[in-house]
Amino acid sequence: MPDMGRWEPNARGRLERAALELYIERGYERTSVAEIAERAGLTERTFFRHYADKREVLFGGSSALQELLVGTVARAPEPATPMEAVAAALEAAAAVLQERQEHARRRQAVIAANAELQERELIKLASLSAALADALRQRGVDDSSASLAAEAGIAVFKIAFRRWTEQAEQKDLSQFIGESFAGLKAVTAGT
Repeated sequence: MPDMGRWEPNARGRLERAALELYIERGYERTSVAEIAERAGLTERTFFRHYADKREVLFGGSSALQELLVGTVARAPEPATPMEAVAAALEAAAAVLQERQEHARRRQAVIAANAELQERELIKLASLSAALADALRQRGVDDSSASLAAEAGIAVFKIAFRRWTEQAEQKDLSQFIGESFAGLKAVTAGT
């Protein structure tokens, strides 16, 4: 391994790419942290400075996503309904994620092949929902309505994201989010 200095440019990105490549080539279970670090041209110590474990390489962006969602809800216009604020947050997320569609496809394939990673994904989505609900409460939305809007928004996001990563045609994530919100309205129209 080459001698590494104290500063490694784009270490997180290099580790993320190396991990995803190895997970696809060998499988998540058969890939070690040492192999990820070696592929990235970094040390294991550098890996653990950036990630707690090899699962987190796939979920490293969730805190930034959460900040984006919460910030967008907080900045939504005052008259926005809870669902409008959540929809605006999901649109903001779609704009950022759109640039990484191929990465998202590959990441989802790795997660779909491993029950442990699927569980971690659900935990991360639950955290996003809780953060959205808290952001709505900060806007004065009552507890039940905030929780309901946040959970519905995350359900819309999950379905839209899955369709986007599995699509054959070229649609933007925001189009799938819009279609999923329309589907939610359609299934609740009779209630």
